[in-house]
Amino acid sequence: MPAKDLYHEAVKNALIKDGWTITADPYPIEYEDAELYPDLAIEKFISEEQRQRKIIIEIKSFLGPSMMKDFEMALGQYIFYRDLIQLGQDEYQEIYLAIKDEIYKTFFQRRSIQAVIKRHQLDLLVVNIEKEEVVQWIN
Repeated sequence: MPAKDLYHEAVKNALIKDGWTITADPYPIEYEDAELYPDLAIEKFISEEQRQRKIIIEIKSFLGPSMMKDFEMALGQYIFYRDLIQLGQDEYQEIYLAIKDEIYKTFFQRRSIQAVIKRHQLDLLVVNIEKEEVVQWIN
């Protein structure tokens, strides 16, 4: 299994504070000959109409020497996970990329990054790592 991201526990704690139940840490995705492990699976009862909302969370710290390279890797991983959960008719059909609020306010506001996010329909979870709080869900 892959190593946990530096912000793993902070994101997990923020989600718990926000009323989510952690159902898997990590969450195994199996499709055909692939076995992958996104960071978390979470659930929350929203309303009678939406019932139980089930989401996969992939956490990324963007601490490498190149944020652009980190984004390339995160984007590829996100799309791969999303495709496999859709192909496998998994009970978790939503996936969010969890990032630190400061990274969202700076790097993720670049026009090129915003264009790619829109083009690939990335759902983002923005978290204040220091306070361990959910700042924003973006989809």
